Amino acid sequence: MSHNLAMKIQEIYTYKDYMTWNDNHYWELIDGVAYQMAPPSRRHQDISGELHYQFKHYLRDKNCKVYHQPFGVRLPLENEPDEYIKNALLPDIAVVCDQKKLDDAGCRGAPDLIIEILSPSTSKKDLKDKRELYEKAGVKEYWIVDPYHNAVQIYILGENNSYGKSKVYSQNDKVKVGIFDDLEIDLERVLG
Repeated sequence: MSHNLAMKIQEIYTYKDYMTWNDNHYWELIDGVAYQMAPPSRRHQDISGELHYQFKHYLRDKNCKVYHQPFGVRLPLENEPDEYIKNALLPDIAVVCDQKKLDDAGCRGAPDLIIEILSPSTSKKDLKDKRELYEKAGVKEYWIVDPYHNAVQIYILGENNSYGKSKVYSQNDKVKVGIFDDLEIDLERVLG
């Protein structure tokens, strides 16, 4: 989803504040700063839909589940209670294999894989802020889809719990998903 500028005026918010907002808008909290989400573009929806379809088809009859926007992901610090969480996100795609992390509000803790689709207003957040946050939280695999350059940048969490250097793929590639032994995503279908 696209981000607008932070719209809430308080300096720092928690998930407890977040749960009281019923203004018919989607919001994300990043380090306690609230960002309103704008509706995604048609191209964004096409890409998200195809990615969701390929993952959903593969995961049928498996333990892992794939979710698409808006799906709430809360990233607590250690055993922090929900009301104090300062990172509540709505990734475009999330794959969760640990069913204990799932509840009615979404996912509490790091999903195994997250995909964000860039828009002009989200590039900095997706490329830097969210990448750092997902790395720190322990998201095993983070994909950034760039619909303007028909490319996908993939970070894999290494043994030292850091992403290291990303790999970049183009529209003509088939990408092996790192968290699964036998899943390849056809980027021609995603970005074509």
